[in-house]
Amino acid sequence: PPPLQNQVRREITYALRSLPWISVPTVALFFAEVRGYSKLYDNIEDSPYGWLGVFLSMLSFLFFTDMGIYWIHRALHHKLFYKRFHKPHHLWKIATPFASHAFHPVDGFMQSLPYHIYPFLFPLHKITYLGLYIFVNVWTISIHDGDYRVPRLLRHVINGSAHHTDHHLYFDYNYGQYFTLWDKIGGSYKSPTAFEGKGPHDYLRKMREK
Repeated sequence: PPPLQNQVRREITYALRSLPWISVPTVALFFAEVRGYSKLYDNIEDSPYGWLGVFLSMLSFLFFTDMGIYWIHRALHHKLFYKRFHKPHHLWKIATPFASHAFHPVDGFMQSLPYHIYPFLFPLHKITYLGLYIFVNVWTISIHDGDYRVPRLLRHVINGSAHHTDHHLYFDYNYGQYFTLWDKIGGSYKSPTAFEGKGPHDYLRKMREK
């Protein structure tokens, strides 16, 4: 499909309108987390497993949040929720990085919930949590940029921008955030068209060659 007229400007405008509303409950949860209601800790010595515990918590955070986002994202595609909350994000059929945060506020907050639930359930170093939160935002931008630079050996393991581009194009596939695991378990995995030379960038290149 052709890009929307003034798409980048519209993506930026939508994101700027949504982010303040997403931030209100997010900040409230951050306050609860750092004020002692979660299992966040300050010092490595507070972890029963030391640095190994920090490393393992990073891995478990990624797998836990990937699972949570998969099911929340899939639920947002249900007819009861899609039109009201998630459809605005699917206006961008061929997304740009500016679409990464162009969500309805409820949609954006719901998909961030697994990040906040994790430290209430599992021990996590505060600085590690901050670093992971920055990482997931960068990752969210990266999977909307249409750049397919995933190592060949990991193409069917890592949910990169090629997978997410097909999610925007074909709707019912590749709901995952970092990995393809839950899409394969849930029967929603689709090998990206870009890996077959049939992605949007391939068509654009062919058009230029003509």
